[in-house]
Amino acid sequence: MMIENNKGTKQFAQTCLLIALTAIFIFPILLVFMNSFKSRLYVSTDPFALPFGSMFVGFENYVRGITSSGFFIAFIRSVWITVVGVMLIIVCTSMTAWFIVRAKSKFTRILYYMFTFSMIVPFQMVMYTMTFVVNRIYFDNVFGILFVYLGFGAGLTVFMFTGFIKSIPLEVEEAATIDGCNPIQTYFMVVFPMLKPTAITVAILQAMWIWNDYLLPYLILGSDHKTVPVAIQLAMQGAYGSTDYGGFMAMLVVAIVPIIAFYISSQKYIIKGVIAGAVKG
Repeated sequence: MMIENNKGTKQFAQTCLLIALTAIFIFPILLVFMNSFKSRLYVSTDPFALPFGSMFVGFENYVRGITSSGFFIAFIRSVWITVVGVMLIIVCTSMTAWFIVRAKSKFTRILYYMFTFSMIVPFQMVMYTMTFVVNRIYFDNVFGILFVYLGFGAGLTVFMFTGFIKSIPLEVEEAATIDGCNPIQTYFMVVFPMLKPTAITVAILQAMWIWNDYLLPYLILGSDHKTVPVAIQLAMQGAYGSTDYGGFMAMLVVAIVPIIAFYISSQKYIIKGVIAGAVKG
């Protein structure tokens, strides 16, 4: 009986701890959401109050925030870069991982180590040379940046896909070959559909990274072709302290909603995909 009581007490303490941590993480988001409905004066003077009475301005901040600073165009640009960039990363890195696993050789072993080594190299070490090279090869546009993201995102995704592909029986691919499939058909018709858990996990992780990334788009695209994080940052730079914090909060909410919706709709695949990607084979 005493052991069961101790176990119940421990579970209760863990539950309370998790609730407290959840509240700590959610509170800043709720604070941003509340302040997005206040006039900008009250955002500065009374940020923790609920938006009632004279504080409440409805969707005025959203309209002003979206129409100012080119936010709508930046939003469309971020959607393009995120969606196409994630698709490019998934297709290219999964094919690379499949080649590394099936074509076992010294070359593929070195290639795999190069991808895994790239995960531990800080971006700050290569950002100046990367910016120089990108400018010289004319990748400093919304199309070229997709390949830059492919390069920086390849390390983790190849590592995850490689671990999962090792768990796929080779007999499945041999059966497809006997049925007349060439390597490309075998990959897209047999292998790729089996990669769904890991592919969705990679899509979530890479989409969150690309959507929220500020430094790389700012270095490559600059302020002339803003993405959402760059547009929000520039919106903060009001002249003589005249920053519109109400519109700024509304822009943050609009930027947060798509990635949260995507995460919630796909989060059940994360643990499954990460565990599958850790298989050694």
